[in-house]
Amino acid sequence: MNPIALSEVSLLGEGLVRPECVLATKTGDLYTADWRGGVAHLKPDGTQALYTGTTADLPEGLRPNGIALEPDGSFLIANLGTEIGGIWRLTRDGQVTPILTEIDGQLIPPSNYVVRDREGRLWLTVSTRVKPRSLDYRLDSSTGFVAVLDERGARVAADGLGFTNECQISPDGGWLYVNETYGRRLSRLPIGRGAQLGTRQVVHEFGEGQFPDGLAFDAEGHIWIAGVISNQLLRIDLERRTVETMLSETDAEHVAWVERSFLANELGRPHMDNNPATKLRNLSSIAFGGHDLRTGYLGCLLGDHIAQIRLPVAGATPVHWHY
Repeated sequence: MNPIALSEVSLLGEGLVRPECVLATKTGDLYTADWRGGVAHLKPDGTQALYTGTTADLPEGLRPNGIALEPDGSFLIANLGTEIGGIWRLTRDGQVTPILTEIDGQLIPPSNYVVRDREGRLWLTVSTRVKPRSLDYRLDSSTGFVAVLDERGARVAADGLGFTNECQISPDGGWLYVNETYGRRLSRLPIGRGAQLGTRQVVHEFGEGQFPDGLAFDAEGHIWIAGVISNQLLRIDLERRTVETMLSETDAEHVAWVERSFLANELGRPHMDNNPATKLRNLSSIAFGGHDLRTGYLGCLLGDHIAQIRLPVAGATPVHWHY
């Protein structure tokens, strides 16, 4: 499959703040996490809206990292704030409600991603229990976990992960796939009865300068990975165990600096907060959309826009596609 030229990337939106996660719907609406305290809405007619809310429980306000769209039009937010993590609901008229903020009486740390599966269960990832988080930008990171919320309540479903990032349920519903960013691996866990997760299997280990962040499935069952720092969009064929680089805006000098610091256990916020790329500003996620699910919408950590590309294959239909 031929790679996509950087010249084919167009930019959407303006004034967005840390649009890490992007959701696309059949109607052409796009939603992004936004650190102005909520969710930005890029409408099919080219206009934008911003949905924000306040609550006394969060003095610093919402810091959305991952977001999920609900059937009633509200949003679930994985809060990355320093005070309280977990899952919060944001309505379009600004109401904020806690959905899950503690497990077994313990407050949930700053949280990374939330997704609702086709069974109605909520899955939440927490990258690390270490404070500050940057002290766990390490290859031996192992305090990340995945939590689940269903009719039985909330519980940790998988623990000991290497800086847990985005997770997704496989199209057949049988597996939970999760990126371990600083563990530099893509893992999967079988989903059993009662949302019990089985033994973790490492699907792919990433190489020099590669730090997996977001992921999505295409219609052929392959996995697309958004690589932060390297600004690479990868496509992994699980059966053949092959990896294709589909899009790249890699600055070799920047990646080399990050790699040296990572191997020396000196990686920190300056490495994440600076990137000389102009289009893929610390690539963080991919969402399939467009009328044929063959348009890719790419989230980022440092830009004020999202990137748009045409893809050679359609994506798997997301749970929220018809919302």
